Amino acid sequence: MTRSVRHGAHGARDARNPRARRSRRAWRGYLYVLPALLVYLTFAVLPALHTAYLSLFAWDGVTLGEWVGLDNYREVFADPALRGSVLHALVLVVFFSGLPILAGLAMTGLLSPGRSPGGALGRRRGLSAYRLLFMLPQVVPLVAVGVTWRWLYGADGLINETLEGIGLGGWTRAWLGDFDWALVAVGLVGTWVLSGLCMMLFLSGVHKIDPQLYEAARLDGAGPVREFVSVTLPQLRGELAVALTVTLVAALAGFDIVYVTTGGGPGEETTVPGLLVYRLAFSDGKVGLASALGVVLSLLILVLVYVVGRLSRPGRTPA
Repeated sequence: MTRSVRHGAHGARDARNPRARRSRRAWRGYLYVLPALLVYLTFAVLPALHTAYLSLFAWDGVTLGEWVGLDNYREVFADPALRGSVLHALVLVVFFSGLPILAGLAMTGLLSPGRSPGGALGRRRGLSAYRLLFMLPQVVPLVAVGVTWRWLYGADGLINETLEGIGLGGWTRAWLGDFDWALVAVGLVGTWVLSGLCMMLFLSGVHKIDPQLYEAARLDGAGPVREFVSVTLPQLRGELAVALTVTLVAALAGFDIVYVTTGGGPGEETTVPGLLVYRLAFSDGKVGLASALGVVLSLLILVLVYVVGRLSRPGRTPA
């Protein structure tokens, strides 16, 4: 009886004070996410803060470090090799982000030509096989991808053999050892790996588009291309933002493909920040400088992701 009276008193007080009820629900929600938050703080936030702290020291990873303040950051921006690695990563954005998104949109337009008035996605024979084929690079480990493409790009690899076979022997070269083409060759591997991921993101987004939009476009006389540009593309804004975020991170923080295919060579032509951080920390004994480069790279990624998020916010509904 007393418990019922107390519960009734709390209920009446909550009814009179909606803010207290919302506050109680909010705290309950925080309790549910607390375990995941603790894991995130332990394995993501705290290591990031520790890296930022190490970037203020000249430390070889073994002996006591020497406080140098912002000297490591000055070296990041002053050293041509360090600046060059960031520029190489920005070039790879074109191949890891721009080309895969364009290829994914093109494949989405070919594989899902709108919806029927009944709401079913336009069918294409062999659609499942196409999806499996283009998603295969996401299943294969990147180390295996790098080894395979290193063989394909080799002096006696399949690419050069094909060029010889079709009478373009003058184009053959050691692609990964060529100072002019090595970075492009590595970038095209990233294009191949990420195009299927972008395609699957966009195909999943097509499923949520209202079929009546396609029907209205057809009644206005829109063809397949106009239908894709005016209906499908504007409705994929969220998927485009996700694809752009994922591919940007892959381009700027990439390590596996470059390490396996070229190791940063020839010279420093394919050196990227992820590879340089590894070298500085574990080969050159410059943990502080490696940490500073990692912090700069992380900030660059955060800024770009923030810009993508701002640009992808819904605006006016397309006519």
